[in-house]
Order: sequence, then structure tokens, then C-alpha cells
Amino acid sequence: MSGRALATLIALILAGLWGAGLGFAHWRGNLGFLDRVEATMTDLRTLVRGTAKPPELITIVAIDDETVRVEGSYPLSRATLARLVDSIARLEPKAIALDLLLVDPGAKDDDAALARSLGRSASVIAAAAVYPGGRQWAVAEGEGPLARVPDAERFLWPLKAFSDAAAVGVVNVVTDRTGTPRFVPLLFRAGDRLEASFSLRVAALAAGEDPAIAPDHLSLGSRRVRTDIGHILPLTFYGPRGTIRTISAATVLEGQLDRGIIRDRIVVIGATATGAGDVFPTPFDPVLPGVEVMSTAIAHLATDDGIVRDRSVRLADAGFAVVLPMVLVGLLAWRRNAIGLAAVAGVVLIWFVVNMTAFSHHIWLSAALPMAAAVPPALLFGSAQLWLGRNRAQYFAAQSELLQRVEAPGLGEWLARHGDFLKEPVRADAAILFIDLSGFTGLSETLGPSATRELLNAFHGLVNKEVADCGGVVTSFMGDGAMILFGLPEPAANDAFNAARCCARLSSRTNDWLVSLPASTASRLGFKIGAHHGTIVASRLGGEARQHIAATGDTVNVASRLMEIAAEQNAEVAVSDKMLEAAGRDCALFKSGVLRGPVETQIRGRSGSLAIWFWQSARTLQ
Repeated sequence: MSGRALATLIALILAGLWGAGLGFAHWRGNLGFLDRVEATMTDLRTLVRGTAKPPELITIVAIDDETVRVEGSYPLSRATLARLVDSIARLEPKAIALDLLLVDPGAKDDDAALARSLGRSASVIAAAAVYPGGRQWAVAEGEGPLARVPDAERFLWPLKAFSDAAAVGVVNVVTDRTGTPRFVPLLFRAGDRLEASFSLRVAALAAGEDPAIAPDHLSLGSRRVRTDIGHILPLTFYGPRGTIRTISAATVLEGQLDRGIIRDRIVVIGATATGAGDVFPTPFDPVLPGVEVMSTAIAHLATDDGIVRDRSVRLADAGFAVVLPMVLVGLLAWRRNAIGLAAVAGVVLIWFVVNMTAFSHHIWLSAALPMAAAVPPALLFGSAQLWLGRNRAQYFAAQSELLQRVEAPGLGEWLARHGDFLKEPVRADAAILFIDLSGFTGLSETLGPSATRELLNAFHGLVNKEVADCGGVVTSFMGDGAMILFGLPEPAANDAFNAARCCARLSSRTNDWLVSLPASTASRLGFKIGAHHGTIVASRLGGEARQHIAATGDTVNVASRLMEIAAEQNAEVAVSDKMLEAAGRDCALFKSGVLRGPVETQIRGRSGSLAIWFWQSARTLQ
């Protein structure tokens, strides 16, 4: 297995383990630090889903500002509450629920009247749980079907006269840090005492059956309601205040009540008057009355239209927490470019659509858990990939720079962009130059290795610069000489012209360089240049491990032999007539120095003669 594959495998395993750890903690209900993110994401999904139609089963009778104005005081007297209950009971509702804490005694006769009214109807009144330290929520760890049920310090119970006349349920809800109600506990305990919630009492009374409690659900008759850890019921709101049908208690007390909205309905009585204080922020409304929160929970239990988050849903969340980070890490390893990022974005979009679709179908898949599971591994792996990619890029940049130094300027860059360049031999017209220092071999014997190297470096440097400035490439340095080609990597119409210009500039620069050397060195050195134009074969030569670019053919051989002829004729440059013809009369060799010829000259190792021109710079003739 390659190093990259092994690193990817380790990253996938670590990402899966990270997700599995978070998923297990979430399945156990021990991942509270994500609650704030989950709450925000739930609000967003609720708003995207939009408002929903509440069931017709619920009618809210609101003790609102109009009721307070008519009755002249708040809270309403127990006698007024008795009249309100009697007026509703006459219209035969399924159940009457008072979302009011009746813990303090009132006028004796009024309390008795309210107790009689509650006793004559199917009614539920409210109690409250008090937690240690004033907290809104506390649980005791344990095992069994009642594990994680809210554990209260005590209950605020209504007056005995009222609790004897009506069923009692606990009204506490669980809110997030913003105060939005997220859950309604269905069971509460304080010591050995176990009590049902207000909403469960009402739903059971309306159904006419006691609930059956199981570890992850409860049953009301034939209906099965799935619950979260600790028998809590997730809440999803239908809309802003008033979405659930609401009528004023003043209308009821005035006898102007429509029988159709009461008969066989669950009627919930609660305070909505300004200053009552029983309000909560929700995604749709910053001040939703508490009675509407209770009515929402009752509706969920009575019609099973709430969102579901139980052990099965949490297990699905854990699965996403394992799979999503592994998929993202795998995609980042698969493609380290825009395609990989697009694939990652596509997977995230698919997950979002699945999550939103599930939510719209009343399944509360966690949004925060997969994010917490996927983002850290993806960021860490992506950052590691970027770091490694940067190091790799720096490595290749260094290699490319080295290649530029080893290969001719421009030729290495071309090879980097065109990997198949000269994979097959290419025939083309090109101009070939050779330059060589005369007397160098004997001089190097006396100079020593270091001085010889410095001398060659200086000579090679000036050749490189002049050739590059004229648009040619040095295909090879051969000790104190160089082979120069005009026509690679691509041939051009002015190759011969540029080659002639290069001859003149090389001659001038080499003369200047020789003059700059110590007299003992310069007096023993000279140079000669041979130039020819014609057809060459350019190709890569060598084995699989090491290759170099070479130009071969008669044109190359002739150019090399012309250096000998230049030395024999005491000229700086020997150039073929074919070369000057291709370069044109405007080339530098015609305009600077002295050009003589053409002279029919025999070329060593070649049958027949060739017309040759000899060029000398003006400065060396003085």
C-alpha cells in the first residue's frame, strides 16, 4: 500500500471513530453541548417548512385583556372561573383543561363553587415541579424504563379541594438557552412519587383510557406515541399565536359561544392577558402564550402529528455521524481539486435535502451532530492535504527550477507543459551553431580544477545569456564548447536570422570576456563559431531512466566542421551560404564586421564542397 493510500485509510478510520463516539454519546442523550446549534438549526427548518394547520380537536379559551377589562381584575376570581367552566361544560366538550396554578386559597365559597364545577365535568388542572437550585430541569441517571425521567425536588400541588375534584398534571416544559420550549416531559418524579404531565393527563382523559408506558413510547388506546429519552415529547409549533383556534373567555361568560367549537373538543383555558407573564419565544412568534404551548403538546399526543425523535431516530443520527465524515474525507482524498470540492458540496447538499425532507415528514434528524462529526475531520484532513500539496508544489517547483538550469532555458518549461514532446523523432528545418574555445585544453593543465571551473562557468554563462536573448536553445555544453539550435521547441520563420544575429553577438561578447581575463590567460585563448542551416532530426535519446534532447543529421555535422574551417581561415565565424541565404541580407553578419566569401570549401568527412562565408568582427581587425 502506498503512503498516500495508507494515510487516507488512517484518516477514514479516525473520522469514523470520531463520528461513532459522538453518535454513541448522542444515542445515550449525553451531547448537551450541541443543543444550542441544534436549536438554531431546528428553528431554521421550522421556518423553511412554514406554518402548519393545527387539528380541529383543540379550542383555547383565553383569559385575555378583554376578559380582564370586563371582569375588572386579574387573576380572575374562583367564582368567575367556576362560571367559565360551567358554561363550557354545558356544551359537552371531551375535556376541560385549566392551565392555571390554583395553589393558594381564595374566598371559601368561591373555591367551593369552582371545586363543584370541576367535579361535574371531565377536567384537568395544573401542578408544577420545583427543581433544586431553581433549575428548570434535572434528571437522575439510572437504568430501566423510567431512567432519565425529570427528577423534581417537590411539586406545587393545587388545593386539595380542587385536586379531589379534577385530575392533576404537571405543566413544566423544557426550554433551550433562548427560552424556546423544545420538549414537554410526559412523566415527572419527586422521590418515590411519579406524576403525569398536564398534556398527557388531558390527552388520556379525552381518549377515555389510561396511557401505557413503554421505554421508548406510550400508548393511548390504539395510538402509539414515540418519545425521546426520559419520556419527553418534542415540540413543533404550528405557527404564531392564534394559529390554534382561540376564543376570548369574555365571549364565553357573555353566553355568546358557538357550540360547534366546543362539543367533542378539548378545551384549554389559560391566560394570555398582557402582564400575565406566561409567554415563550418560538420560531414563529417571540411571545407565544404558554396555554398555546400546552395546547400544542396536547394536540401532538391526541393526533400524533408532532415530530419524532426516539432511540431509532437517534441511531440513524449516529449512522450519519459515522458515514458523513468518512465520505467527505474519502472525497477530499479522491480529488484534490475543484471536482473534489464539488463532490463534497454535492454530498452536503444531499444530506441537507434528506434532513429537511425527514423534518417535513415529522422525523427530527439531528443537524448539529453530523456537522460536529464531519466538519473537524474534513477540515483537518483538508488542511493536511493543502499542507502536503503545498510542500509537493514547492518540491515540484524546485525540481522545475532545477530542470530549467539543467535543460536549456525555455526547453525545460516546454517539457513541463508538453510531456510527450519529441517522444517520436521530428524532422524540421533549423539553424545550428557551434562555438568552441581554442587553446583551452592546454590552458586547463596549468590553471588547476577550481580556476578551470570558474573559467568555464563564466564562458557558459555568457553563451546562455546571448543565446536566450536571441531566441535559441543550448542543447548541450561540451566542455569548452556548446551546441546551439534555433528551431526548438517550435520552428519559426526567422530562425536563421536569429542564428546569424547570435553569431555576431556571441563573437562580440566573447571578445569582451577574453579582454577582461588576465593577459596570461587571454593570450592563450581564442574561439571559433560554425553555423549552418538545414534539415535536422530532433528526438529524445537515452533509456527510460535518463534521456536528453538531441539534434542529429548532416546539418549538425557540417556546422561542427565549420569551426575547424573558421580556425584554418583565421576567422571568428564560418557560416554556410545556405545559412546566410535563409537569414537574408538584413542579418547582423552583413551589417557588423567584415564578411568575405563565398569560398567553395571541402568539408572533412563529406564528399563535395560547400560555399562558406567567413566573418570577422570589426574590432579584431583594428
